Amino acid sequence: MLRSLLGLVALSLFCAAANAAAPRVDWKPAAGPLMTRWAKDVSPENAHAEYPRPQMVRKAWQSLNGLWDYAIRPRNDEKPGNFDGKILVPFPVESALSGVMKRVGPEKRLWYRRQFTVPEASRGKRTLLHFEAVDWETTVTVDGQTLGTHRGGYDPFTFDVTGVVAPGKPHEIVLSVWDPSDAGTQPCGKQHNNPQGIWYTPSTGIWQTVWLESVPQSYVQEVGCLPDIAAKKVTIETVIAGPTEGYTIVATLVSPIGFASVTGSGPPGKPISISLHPDDDVHLWSPDSPHLYQVHVALQRIRMGTVPEINTIDEVESYVALRSIAIGPGPDKHTRILLNGKPVFLIGPLDQGFWPDGLYTAPTDEALKSDIEVTKKLGFNFIRKHVKVEPARWYYWCDRLGVAVFQDMPSGDQHARENSKKRPEITRSGESTSDFDAELKAMIDARRQFPCIVAWVPFNEGWGQFDTVRIANWIKQYDPTRLVDPASGWNDFPVGDMHDKHDYPGPSAPPAEAKRASVLGEFGGLGLPIPGHLWVDTKKNWGYRKFESRDALTQAYLKLAARLRPLVESRLSAAVYTQTTDCETEVNGLMTYDRELIKMDVDQVRAANTALVRLLDERPK
Repeated sequence: MLRSLLGLVALSLFCAAANAAAPRVDWKPAAGPLMTRWAKDVSPENAHAEYPRPQMVRKAWQSLNGLWDYAIRPRNDEKPGNFDGKILVPFPVESALSGVMKRVGPEKRLWYRRQFTVPEASRGKRTLLHFEAVDWETTVTVDGQTLGTHRGGYDPFTFDVTGVVAPGKPHEIVLSVWDPSDAGTQPCGKQHNNPQGIWYTPSTGIWQTVWLESVPQSYVQEVGCLPDIAAKKVTIETVIAGPTEGYTIVATLVSPIGFASVTGSGPPGKPISISLHPDDDVHLWSPDSPHLYQVHVALQRIRMGTVPEINTIDEVESYVALRSIAIGPGPDKHTRILLNGKPVFLIGPLDQGFWPDGLYTAPTDEALKSDIEVTKKLGFNFIRKHVKVEPARWYYWCDRLGVAVFQDMPSGDQHARENSKKRPEITRSGESTSDFDAELKAMIDARRQFPCIVAWVPFNEGWGQFDTVRIANWIKQYDPTRLVDPASGWNDFPVGDMHDKHDYPGPSAPPAEAKRASVLGEFGGLGLPIPGHLWVDTKKNWGYRKFESRDALTQAYLKLAARLRPLVESRLSAAVYTQTTDCETEVNGLMTYDRELIKMDVDQVRAANTALVRLLDERPK
C-alpha cells in the first residue's frame, strides 16, 4: 500500500508544466572510464525525478534537478560573469553523468546557476527551497539576495524563500560551493584529491536532489514515530512551523496486513500515542519480514459551532516499523545483538556507495535499489554503510526490502595510529571538532526515522578518531533506540554496545564481553579482476587476496564462511565482508564496479550465508 501511495504521489508532480517551457538543450554524459547499464536511462528530463523524502511525503513539489550552468573559478573570485557550460544536477561535477567530469580541488570554487519559476498554484502559500546534500560549504542566493551558507556534505538543508520569490515569475538561483575534500579536516569519507588504493575520486557540489515545496502558512515540518512493541503502540511526534493556535494534529496508523487503521489526535507539539487495532496482530519488522505501518498525519483547524467545521490545512504521509534492537544474553548465555528481543546474527557487505559513472550519486533510483536487491539475493541480511551517508531513498529501499544497516559517520581529519597505546586518538582543532559534532548530529537527525538503521558507527580504523568515550556516550544518550559501535576496527575503548575488530582475510572475533557484543567489522577482501569491467588497467588493480577465476573466488568465500561458524556459535554477533562492489582500483567486490557481473556463484554464497544466519535459531534454548 505504501508503495502504491508513493507511486501516486510521483504522478502528482506539478513540476512537469514548469519544465515543459524550458528550451531543450542537447546533453550527453562525459566519456568516463566505466559506465553502468542505467546510464542510458539518465537525461535532463528525468534525473532522479522521484520524491526525495519518503519519510514525509507531500504532493505539492517541484524538482530542480536537470541542467544548470556551471563554472569553476579560483576560490576567492566573485560570481563569474560567464559560465563554462551545462552540468546535470544532481551528479557531482567530477562524474561522467554530470556531463562535465572535471576536478575542482581545494584551490577553486564551483558555481551553479539556473532559472526557475514557482507555479501559480503556490500563490498564498510558503515556498521552501530544499537541498538534500551539497558537498561541502555552500552559499545560496536567489535574485542576488543571499539566503545563507551551509557547511556539511551529507545532510539536507532548507531555505524559506516565500518573501524572495513570486509565483509565475522567473527567478535566478546561484550557488557557490567550496570543497577541500581530504585537504580539509571536515568529514569527507573516502574522497581524496589524489585517489588511489582505498581512496576514491571526490564528489564536489550538488550530489542529491534540489527541490521546491509548496506548504501552507502553518505546516508539518517534522514527523517522528517511536514504536513500543511491548505496549503495542506508536507515539507520533510532530514539529509545526507557523501559528498553531486552534490547530489539532490527527494521526492515523494503518496496518501492513489487513489494512486495519487506528487514529489519535492532540495539540501541535504534544506526543500522540496510538495503540494498535485490538483485532490486529503485531507485525514486527525484520530482514525476513520487513513489515511497515503507513502513517498519515494531518494538521487540522476546527471551528466550533452548531456543526463543527473541520479544515485540513496540511497533510503528509510517512511510515514506521515495529522493531527493537538491543544487547543482551541469548538463550546460550552469550552476549548477543537482539532484534525484537531475539538473538540475531548479522552478516553483510561493506558498502562504499560509489558508482563509476555517478561517483557519490547512483545513476537512477532503480540502480540504488538494485544494489540492495543483490545483497538480499546473496543471502545477506545487513549492510555496513561505509563512511558515507546515502540519499533518503536508499534507506527507504532497505526498509522496504528488509536489510539492517550499520551507519558509519564519514571520516575526516588526521588518522590515529593502529592499536597504539601512545596515540589511540588524535587531537582536533576547535573548528574540526565543531564540524564533526555538527555533522554527526545532522546525520542522526536526518536518518533516525529509518527503521533499517540499527547502529551508529562514529569512527572507522582510527580515521579522525577522537573523544571516543564522549562521542559514543553522547550518541547513546541522543538516540537510545539504536546501538553504538564506537570504533570499527583498530583502537577500542570500553564504551558503547560492541567490540569491533578488522581481520583480512580472517575471520576472527573479539573476545566475549558481558555488556558488549562481539563484531567482526571487516573481513574478506577477496579480489578478482575481470577485464572489460575495470576502472583502470588490470595491472593497476588490487585486492587483499587475488584469485584467477569465479570458481576459485567462490570456494575461498565458502571457506571463510565455514570458519565463521564456530565464532558465531561461541560469541560473534555480526560480520562484515569487504565488499559490495569493486570500487575504482579495488577489485574486492561481490560485483564488478559497473554492477554487470556477480563474481561468485550466487546459489552457493546464498546457502552459506543463510546457514550462518540460521545458526542462532538452532542453538539450545
